[in-house]
Parts: sequence; structure tokens; C-alpha cells
Amino acid sequence: MKKLLFIFFFFIVFINNASSQDIIPMALDSVSIKADKFFGFDGYKNYYFIKDNVVIKKSSTGTMQFQDLSLGEVTKVDILNPLKIIVFYENFNTIVVLDNQMNEVDRINLSERSRSIVITAVGVADQDKLWLFNSVDQKLALYDLKSKFYQEIGVPINGQINYYQTDYNYFQWISNYGQWLNCDRYGKIRIVSELDRADAYQIIGPNKIMILNGNALFVRDFITNKQTKIQIVEKSFRNFYYKDQILSIFTNEGNTNYKINLP
Repeated sequence: MKKLLFIFFFFIVFINNASSQDIIPMALDSVSIKADKFFGFDGYKNYYFIKDNVVIKKSSTGTMQFQDLSLGEVTKVDILNPLKIIVFYENFNTIVVLDNQMNEVDRINLSERSRSIVITAVGVADQDKLWLFNSVDQKLALYDLKSKFYQEIGVPINGQINYYQTDYNYFQWISNYGQWLNCDRYGKIRIVSELDRADAYQIIGPNKIMILNGNALFVRDFITNKQTKIQIVEKSFRNFYYKDQILSIFTNEGNTNYKINLP
């Protein structure tokens, strides 16, 4: 009997300790957003999303928007630099650059160039440049918004890009082979790690990634080789976005923001 009690006590302690390892978010506020796609928020707490193919910027004082029906469906909105918002229309091979008031300041139609360029990935790079991925030759390139110079970098990429994310220094992607890779501005490609298939990802550090599987959200650290679950109240949500220790959960009703401390 004593042995059975000891085993029962051991399992209770084990379960408590296991759950204590989870990340417990602290609810901050909620924002009413009706959207088809949610792209995230910037450092000024402006929210960016699409409703009926209109790109919308929502702030505490109101909303601003941009649309161009002639370009078809919006593929991606990059808000890394909120003063230079990038809107990508893949079907028309076109990139539109907006200022912080959602006014168009530049338009790049890659189909007008003399060589064959078909872009399937676009992201902000440094010094007025964009990361581009040309699916014709499977190569990454840097495009200078001022000089209009297109420069290929690195060697052709093997496989398909299932997910990608950019910053000022790197183009990062997850391939259909389950590899997390990055490429720097000089074309050097590095394999960061192997990944299991998931529903969604967000790279949040050099060796750290947020992973959505079903309705379960995790943080995976490849330095410590640990995966930690984030305890989300919402049982069903459409998307998430993390920035500066704020996790925004996007549901059909809107966004709930949480403060989280990552391990």
C-alpha cells in the first residue's frame, strides 16, 4: 500500500512539474478585427490585415487602406519596416511599396524586365533593398529600390519553399524537405535545423522558432533542443504573430494580445 501511494505521489509531482514548464501567457488586451488574413503589428501597435482584398492598417485613432483591383489578389504584406510597407501580388509579378500613410510610393513590375523573372517570395532587406526569389532559376536576389538594380546571390535552391521570412540580414525559409535554412546578403546558405511538418511557423530568433500544430502552439529552441508549449486559452484560432514579447492570437472575433516570457 505504501509503495502504491509513493508511485501515485511521484506521478502527481511529475505532472505538476511538467505543466509548470509550459509558458503561461498574461492577457493584455483585445482588438476587434474582422479580416480574411492577419499579417501582424508593428512597434507602434498598428495592425495590418486584409479584408475583401483591401490592405488595412488599423491604429488606435482609425484605419487607413490600400487596394488595386487591377492586380488581383494580395499574396503577402511585409511590415518589417512600417515606414515602407511591401505589398506583393504574385499573380501579376508585381510589388507595391507604401508609405506609413498607406500611399503608393513605388511599383515594381518584374515582368517588364528584359530577362525572365517570376517572383514567388518577397521580403524587406537592408538599405532600401528587397529579398526576391526567382522561381525560374530557383535563385535568391537582392533588388535595390533606388537604383532598380537586380542582383542574384548564392546558388540555386533545392526543393520548394513552404514558408519564408526575411529580415535586414537574412532570407530564411523552410523547405519541403523539412529543413530550416537561411541565406545572408553574400549568398552564403546555412542549414539551421531539421523540422517536423507543422501548420504554421514564425522564426523568432537565430535558433528559435514558434510552431503551430493544430491548436497547440510551441516554442522550439535548437540550442537547448527543447520544445515548450504555450498555454493558449483560445481553443480555435486562425493565426498568430509574435513581436517584442507580445503574442497576438487571431480568431474570427479579433485579436487577443498576451505578454509572454520565452525561455
